[in-house]
Amino acid sequence: MRSAFRHSGIQDAPRSTALTLMFALPLAALLAGCTSEKVVFRDRDPFNEPVAAAAGFLGYFSAETKQTTCGNCHAGHQASWQTTAHAGAWADLPANSAETCKSCHSVNARGNLVEGLAGYDATKDSIYHDVQCESCHGPGLNHVRGVGQGTVVRPLAKLTMPGDGTCAECHSGSHTPFAEEWGQSGHSIVDPSPTGRASRTGCNSCHDGRKALVAWGVQSNYVERDVATAFQPTTCSVCHDPHGSPNSKQLRFAIDSPDPELNLCMKCHMRRIEPATGSTHGVEPHGPQGAVLLGIAGYRPAGFEYPEDRIFSSHGSEANPRLCAGCHVTRFTVNDPQGAFVFQATGHLFRPVPCLDAQGKPTADKSCAYTSTARSWASCTQSGCHANAGVAASAFNTIRSRMKLLADQLWIDSDGDDLQEAAPTDAGMLATVRASQPLEWAPDTRISPAEGAEFNARLCGEYGQENTDNSKGIHNPFLCEALLIASINEVRSFYALPAPPAAVQAILDGPVGGQFAQNMKVSSTQIPGYEVRSASQHK
Repeated sequence: MRSAFRHSGIQDAPRSTALTLMFALPLAALLAGCTSEKVVFRDRDPFNEPVAAAAGFLGYFSAETKQTTCGNCHAGHQASWQTTAHAGAWADLPANSAETCKSCHSVNARGNLVEGLAGYDATKDSIYHDVQCESCHGPGLNHVRGVGQGTVVRPLAKLTMPGDGTCAECHSGSHTPFAEEWGQSGHSIVDPSPTGRASRTGCNSCHDGRKALVAWGVQSNYVERDVATAFQPTTCSVCHDPHGSPNSKQLRFAIDSPDPELNLCMKCHMRRIEPATGSTHGVEPHGPQGAVLLGIAGYRPAGFEYPEDRIFSSHGSEANPRLCAGCHVTRFTVNDPQGAFVFQATGHLFRPVPCLDAQGKPTADKSCAYTSTARSWASCTQSGCHANAGVAASAFNTIRSRMKLLADQLWIDSDGDDLQEAAPTDAGMLATVRASQPLEWAPDTRISPAEGAEFNARLCGEYGQENTDNSKGIHNPFLCEALLIASINEVRSFYALPAPPAAVQAILDGPVGGQFAQNMKVSSTQIPGYEVRSASQHK
């Protein structure tokens, strides 16, 4: 062994410290192992032997310079990690913090597959300050000792949530309830059945967290990557790059870009945004939220125009630079009547106006009333767009009522089965058309006015279809109103139907959005530099 290192002058160093190479141990992450990262080979001792109590955790090679031991070889990950909040976790601790707080701000058994006292918890040594590589990957001693010996241990991190060895071991509790909120969100749901969306080609890139990473070009290894049928929900490390990224909050893609190819949320929430031919589901929107926000979703009836001077979405304008996340990821603090802290909401329920429990904490319930007290309107008020919860609730209910009135002219799902059926089972113009001309819904190469109108009604109405826009028109009320008005007019004319009630006709004859639109005080440009286009032009 000594002769192998004579070229560098290291002749008498112990075997454990004379190694000059280190293999792949990425930085703090849930996704990593062997990666395409360039490994830097250094002609020096790559690690300091830890004391026995540390249980194999190496920590900093130099605490003064924040040089992690792993970073001695993995220079790229070291550089990225130093830009993250994890690198300053210890300094972020409040003065006189309890030891239980320090565990989440240092290297120890939390966040990886080790149990018992280890790292900082066992040694109280500063080399274990901050959330370093081993916080997620586990102890690195056996890894570096095995280099060159044919026994390299690759400590892979986990993707699964919740459970031991995940982000949840620190990012939970009343102050940081990311895991608990995420666990009640749709992102935590995966269908593991052989016929579920997670197993279907074309669906699994959004319904299986592993396939999403593949679709996004992520090459990092992790525990579950090669396990057969180990379908994963959209866990923390699907959206966040634990090794660091140039985007805020270490997100893999930006949240402020209007380009669907670059926007994190729109990677999945922008699927079937206009009717499709040859499919029984062609009249059903699927994940169209991003396109509605940007104004490019929906069926365009004959003669449809998009007058930018009256139709725009304040939710997709410069007034809301974070776009989807501007409303769906909102932090707010819950205090008791005496002002004492109760809960820090993180927005990881991903509900823009969540229902509240008796303490004022957001819940996964969807059924509460849209009132200023039953729900939190922090996403509307903290942005400065709405003066208070009462104003926000009033605006929401005004838009909701208007969308429902118009959508009901096209279709009323009387029996609540989410199937558009002929009158008298269902009601509205489309039910009347289906009763006399059912072939208008034939699965052919033509999108009939009836099919297009059904798509728009589902897009902007209140139907129970899974994964349609589901915003009741709020994502873009002016686009939705224009689509519904144009569809009503086209269906009535094309199928020679009677005129709607006078109250509805007044809306059809008036400006899109009525007085509400005229009172909006935001720019008519949706997003600087983003041209409003039709769904077909967008492709």
